[in-house]
Amino acid sequence: MVPFALGGIAIFVVAGVILLLTGARDSWLWTCLAGVICGIPGLITMLVHDAHRRTRRALTHPEFTVTDPA
Repeated sequence: MVPFALGGIAIFVVAGVILLLTGARDSWLWTCLAGVICGIPGLITMLVHDAHRRTRRALTHPEFTVTDPA
């Protein structure tokens, strides 16, 4: 689900930039800003949940290995 959240945030950013450049109404710009601001906590929540899920799975299934992507 993380790629969908990133994609949604990116779409709001791109739409906001386009609307800013075309001189659209302020309400549309605020809508794009709200989409980005609401998307960031959702993205963080999903990342934390995925990290906890990997840890829980490693504890309950020893054959499962947790690899650090960094």
